[in-house]
Amino acid sequence: LIIPLPLFHLPGCREVQKAVNTAQGLFQRWTELLQDPSIATREEIDWTTNELRNNLRSIEWDLEDLDETINILSANPRKFNLDATELGIRKSFITSTRQVVRDMKDQMSNSSVQALAERKNRQALLGESGSQSWSSGPDKYSRLDREFQLANSHFIEEQQAQQQLIVEQQDEQLELVSGSIGVLKNMSQRIGGELEEQAVMLDDFSHELDSTQSRLDNVMKKLAKVSHMTSDRRQWCAIIILFVILLVVLILFFVL
Repeated sequence: LIIPLPLFHLPGCREVQKAVNTAQGLFQRWTELLQDPSIATREEIDWTTNELRNNLRSIEWDLEDLDETINILSANPRKFNLDATELGIRKSFITSTRQVVRDMKDQMSNSSVQALAERKNRQALLGESGSQSWSSGPDKYSRLDREFQLANSHFIEEQQAQQQLIVEQQDEQLELVSGSIGVLKNMSQRIGGELEEQAVMLDDFSHELDSTQSRLDNVMKKLAKVSHMTSDRRQWCAIIILFVILLVVLILFFVL
């Protein structure tokens, strides 16, 4: 059960790889316990089985979250500065990891393996009962105390590992969110700069428009003045011409 190691700098893949390594170690221990139950107690067999199932379930949830994240990144890879190679590596990692988890779950759910596990558990239980019936009172209680301490230490270690995994996942998510916020901040700054430049251009255009309007008004006033002066000159010319014609007519009338 070997899967190709991903690039550890990719967010989310490193934590999933650690969880897979832990699950593979538990699976190997679980297989050894099934083959030779005399090397451990029934409590250890049950703890290993339950712990392996919980780890596999947690890995499946992490893969679902990672798959959703990759789908979001694939929708707009340029926004997150990703290329097709990195996205392909992540998708390949998810596919291969799911296959490894599926193989371990299939072997655990195999009917023959389950029957062997139940038989080994019964043998371990009978072996513990027989050894305890021949042991004295203080030895029996001391053994139970050691088993309880062992189970408790395993539980504490597992809880610490789970908490560490959750913290690392939250750190990776915060890194993604901070990167997105940085990109949005840069975009907003660029948009703000462009808006300021456009506002300055609009102000300049408004000033030029006002100046042009003022010049146009002055030109219109001058044209009106020139037109008025031209009209007055034409009227005087017409009066003079009519007066000359009248004089000519009077002269001709008296002469003839």
